[in-house]
Amino acid sequence: MQEVELKFQVPAERRRAVDAAVAGTERPRRVRLQAAYVDTPDRALALAGIALRVRREGRLWVQTLKGAAADGMTRLEHNVALGASTEPPVADPVLHAGTEIGERLAKVLGAQGHGALTVLYRTDILRRTRLLTTPHGDVELAFDDGQVIAGDATLPVCELEIELKSGLPLAVIDTAKDWLPRFGLWLDTRSKAERGDLLARGQTMAPARRAQAVVLHKSMTIEEAWQAVLRSCADQVIVNASQIASGAHTDEHVHQLRVGLRRLRSALKLFGSESPAVLKIGDAASALFRNLGTARDQAVIDGELAADLAAALRQAGIAEGPPPSAAASPGPAPADTVRVPASQALLLDLLAAMIVPAEATAEAALIASPDTASSSVTGAAPKPRNTLAARLNRWHRQAAADAKRFTDLDDDARHALRKRIKRLRYAVEFCGSLFDRKDSRAQALRRYLKPMRVLQERLGALNDGVMAMQAFRERRDTDPRAWFALGWLAARQERLIADAKPELKAFAKAEPFWKA
Repeated sequence: MQEVELKFQVPAERRRAVDAAVAGTERPRRVRLQAAYVDTPDRALALAGIALRVRREGRLWVQTLKGAAADGMTRLEHNVALGASTEPPVADPVLHAGTEIGERLAKVLGAQGHGALTVLYRTDILRRTRLLTTPHGDVELAFDDGQVIAGDATLPVCELEIELKSGLPLAVIDTAKDWLPRFGLWLDTRSKAERGDLLARGQTMAPARRAQAVVLHKSMTIEEAWQAVLRSCADQVIVNASQIASGAHTDEHVHQLRVGLRRLRSALKLFGSESPAVLKIGDAASALFRNLGTARDQAVIDGELAADLAAALRQAGIAEGPPPSAAASPGPAPADTVRVPASQALLLDLLAAMIVPAEATAEAALIASPDTASSSVTGAAPKPRNTLAARLNRWHRQAAADAKRFTDLDDDARHALRKRIKRLRYAVEFCGSLFDRKDSRAQALRRYLKPMRVLQERLGALNDGVMAMQAFRERRDTDPRAWFALGWLAARQERLIADAKPELKAFAKAEPFWKA
């Protein structure tokens, strides 16, 4: 069967309030759930996105196998009742034979060299549940309070699960939109199994989620192509946002979240939807991107830029000491930025956009560009490759024209070109597979993207220099070394402009590999 649910972390100070709200007037009893999760010594199940457990639910034991689906809130699940016993039963993979998720498990365990299944971590949870009826269906609220245990290490659990029992998945989304702002909850895509796997390995966080490749097919409708791209963008955004909201994250998580938001905004422009729901997502993505900018700028200034400036100060014979700080006054922590209701609403809207019924999403599909408007006149639906090729052509011409006159552009125009280059690169990566993939065409795709990637990095370094120079100008009167920093940065900018010329020339001459 398929399980549709979302999980939200509960701030410690709101634990009693959430528990009381779940209990309601009926005050259902809490049930103790004790589970043992098994995996191979090399974590074959975890790496495949599968969790296998035996759990004591009251007096009975139940064996459960779960695996994530692509939309961020649906999981394949198969349960087998094992009866009552005083000792935990040994997990038996054969019990799930003949099911879709069971076949995935068999394929993983059928590979050589994994070793026998063993218990890697356990959970001990007190759960209170209540059924809630919504306009879209019935959902179960489950408040979990307890811990994950791996050897001597423990991890507290305090979370609310909202699971669909009947009706449409939108029932889960709508319930979440009500509960999140009331109690300051935040979305957590990490299951107990994922958190337990990290604990068993002595790690505090999963690595940052990078962009996953998008593969489109010529047979796809516009809506199907849009959904494939949306899933890729949403995955990168939601997974990184979830890790950041936990409070345990690195600068790379923040960077990859911003990359995911930029890819999402590029996709929205590429597919050109004017639906209010999609426009709302675009506005919220832009706001979160900007709000995370302070943290990203701070990381740049305090990182490689600061190290290079410190080396230049030493080489110039200037007194030792920390380099002059160009960092702006610190803004909100990234975790706080992601936890605010507006950011959480964006994540829920992304999930909703992936699970709404086909007849509803048709209204939010791509609208034909002016280049392909004639298709709608004849009643024939425009092919994705025709519409997307027209937009790629237009974006390429705009960016190539600015690349040719790059040295004459001011800082703002160069920044605008950088954004156009990024938008075009992401768009090409999204839909490159729609066009012929013969060897010559694949080589043309690689040739087209190669200077773009390098150019994007060089233009990014230029933009970082502009940002740092603006900050140092504000510190000239309080730190004499800021004058040195400004001169050093100005020389660095000139070098970066010179270094970018080969890629600018190559990009301006690049031949688009796509054709309608």
